Amino acid sequence: MNAQSNSLTIHVRGILFDMDGVLISSTASDEKSWLRWAHFHGMEKSFSLKAIHGIRNVDTLRAIRPDLDASVELERLDDFDEEEQDGIAVLPGVRRFIAALPPESWTIVSSASERIMRGRLECAGIHAAHRIVTANDVIHGKPHPEPYETGARILGLAPSECLVIEDAPSGIKSGKAAGCKVLAVLSSHPAADLDEADSIVPSLDFVTAGPAPDGAILIHLAT
Repeated sequence: MNAQSNSLTIHVRGILFDMDGVLISSTASDEKSWLRWAHFHGMEKSFSLKAIHGIRNVDTLRAIRPDLDASVELERLDDFDEEEQDGIAVLPGVRRFIAALPPESWTIVSSASERIMRGRLECAGIHAAHRIVTANDVIHGKPHPEPYETGARILGLAPSECLVIEDAPSGIKSGKAAGCKVLAVLSSHPAADLDEADSIVPSLDFVTAGPAPDGAILIHLAT
């Protein structure tokens, strides 16, 4: 596939969705939570929001404050996050696209904790599969391949049979390293930052799904 092409059909058996920036918009909530955390630690002048997108919170915490207990800070951050639900919304095309998929053919692979992931999906009115992949379910977060390898395994598929839908460079790297096809959406990063994806679309409004003759899924990317 060509990352510059918006007109093609992809044959897969499973869909692995990232959550934030793909299914829902929660950037404002994330940023408010992190800014509250930075203020709590007196880090307003040194903290950069660029460090947080597409990576597990625990990995960000370990990177920027290795002197702190990451488990304690993660709980604090999740507490802040639960209080910052305003502005969470389903992104364009998501409900229609999910409705066209067989229920057992997709799951969500997120860098959020299960607590935050379930809360955000409930707030947005999205009913996720019972088995999902969260920050709690892997040893190595994105961009390591483990999250999307785990997602494929949940679906009972090989990674090569799955399409990852991502919005962040770290997630794209994770999907590609796992051996999945990767579709990027332009919700949080410019196209130049997503050029490792196989294809790029503005949103899921430009994507449709239908059954293939062999029981797989045909994903159509509109021009």
